[in-house]
Amino acid sequence: MTTIERIKIIETSCKQVGRGVFFSTLIIVASFLPVFLLEGQEGKLFGPLAWTKSFILAIDAILAVTLAPVLISFFLKGKLKTDEHNPLNRFMERVYRPVLNWCIHWRKTTIGINLLALTISVPLLLSLGSEFMPPLDEGTILFMPVTLPDVSNAQAKQLLQVQDRIIKSVPEVKNVLGKAGRANTATDNSPISMVETIILLKPKNEWRKGLKKEDIINELNAKLQIPGVVNGWTQPIINRINMLSTGVRTDVGLKVYGQNLDTIYALSSRMKQALQGINGVKDLYVDPITGGKYLDIQIDKEAIGRYGLSVDDVNQVVESALGGMSITPTIEGRRRFSVNLRLAQDYRNNLDQIKRTLVQTPANGPVPLSSVAAIKINDGPAMIQSENALLRGTFLFNVRDRDLGGTVKEAQEKLNSMVKTLPKGYFMEWSGQYENLIRAERTLKLILPIVLLIIFACLYFAFHSIREAFFSLISIPFALIGGAYMVYFFGVHLSVAVAVGFVALFGIAVETGIVMVIYLNDAMAQLVALKGNSNETITREDLRIYVMNGAIKRLRPKLMTVSVALFGLVPVLWSTGTGSDVMQPIVLPMIGGVLTSSTHILLVTPLIFLMVKEYELKKYGKLEVLDVKE
Repeated sequence: MTTIERIKIIETSCKQVGRGVFFSTLIIVASFLPVFLLEGQEGKLFGPLAWTKSFILAIDAILAVTLAPVLISFFLKGKLKTDEHNPLNRFMERVYRPVLNWCIHWRKTTIGINLLALTISVPLLLSLGSEFMPPLDEGTILFMPVTLPDVSNAQAKQLLQVQDRIIKSVPEVKNVLGKAGRANTATDNSPISMVETIILLKPKNEWRKGLKKEDIINELNAKLQIPGVVNGWTQPIINRINMLSTGVRTDVGLKVYGQNLDTIYALSSRMKQALQGINGVKDLYVDPITGGKYLDIQIDKEAIGRYGLSVDDVNQVVESALGGMSITPTIEGRRRFSVNLRLAQDYRNNLDQIKRTLVQTPANGPVPLSSVAAIKINDGPAMIQSENALLRGTFLFNVRDRDLGGTVKEAQEKLNSMVKTLPKGYFMEWSGQYENLIRAERTLKLILPIVLLIIFACLYFAFHSIREAFFSLISIPFALIGGAYMVYFFGVHLSVAVAVGFVALFGIAVETGIVMVIYLNDAMAQLVALKGNSNETITREDLRIYVMNGAIKRLRPKLMTVSVALFGLVPVLWSTGTGSDVMQPIVLPMIGGVLTSSTHILLVTPLIFLMVKEYELKKYGKLEVLDVKE
């Protein structure tokens, strides 16, 4: 073979697949459009994946039609051997030919098996639970118990010490650090009644045999059942994300809006009672709107009149003894601090001591504060929360051992009757991770039909045939079969990560289908060139032979396309460590879908193609041969 002949073969081959490569790349990029439009947490997490893959594909498409042919012309030299010289290729063809021949012979059975598998996959998908994101194991546990709003500093300190000792008694715990209250900053509004304890765990190889992180949490939760304390279990990073994005520190929150704090708290408590016992609902807790303890000092104006005192005289004593009176500022470098004066804690830590606080009178000497004022402790709002100019209460719970969507759906069914009887001016709103789940589902449902239309348009421009574009698009639902089976048998819930995996699968399935259709049309072009384009010269047996040859003789590039995808994805199934629990839900539908879509494309696509060509030859007397080489 001369150099000119070799270059001519390379040029013809590159033209044959050039259009397919370009439109396959365009279709894969278009399939990632829903990922680009995701918002919030899911958009920040999967956006870089979509951009990276799109840029790589764009560069890959350019190199495939420019640099690759040049490199092939440099390295593809010497004696060229056909596919028959490759023992692996001979073996694969020897297996593939009788299977494909059987599928073509038993047409109805083949199509029926595929439709049955597709039909079974639909209820499998519908039976799966749903969640916003797969739980990412951060390697650390955040224990967030909440006690009564009127807890004192001493009680909170004692509670913190007791909890830390109990937590440290579990063998898998390496270190534990708890804090109550908040730092001196406006960004942390945690009350003294809310404790945050970070639990660092030992490496997993030092855990007791067969123990999981969920088992450790359940063991800790059982040991930390302290009266007056409601336990809450989460992780540090996801807790901060939840609080920043939704204002709710648990997986699910139910915000109750209204005009009266007592009514809001009563409604929240009724909802808590209604959801008791629902499978998956854990750490039930109502944010205490009321229950804060306030020292109420009501000045007796008749009494202060008898003693010759004014209201300001009594208020000054209360300020200097209890609240703290500003005496002078102190300057330390560029910082200024106010020096306040008040009684020591021993003289103001109980009601009797406060009542004995002395008030100096003009004529009668010092008298106790209780003689000129009524002093008592009243209940009031512990923390007033508002949103959209309305008072707000929150009912919180976490979801464990069950999917988020199914748990919230059952909770909504339980609360439907209560919603109808809410007082006028009161309403409730679901928040937390469920709020993010609804937003992501709405985005995906809105954009997926548009993506399918874009993919169909790309296929039409690739083949210039609506029929061929439609048959190439058929591979998408059959790709879902393997994806649905893999997700179901691995016990993974539907989430944004799984949706991203299915989105990536769409592009891979259509790409493989385009390669098959290109080779089948090339076989039809060879048949027409040999026997002419007429039903008088072309028989059904000729069609069968050339469709078989078009599918079998190009088996290697199609298997290579599938194998490259699998070799890059399968190792993720055995990955461990932080991040693997998010990556696995992405690759599971891709692995299963690549297997079933490639099987469909290798066995069913030639069958459908053959049936279409037989119909064309019978109805029109000739074949529609597509020009897919340029």
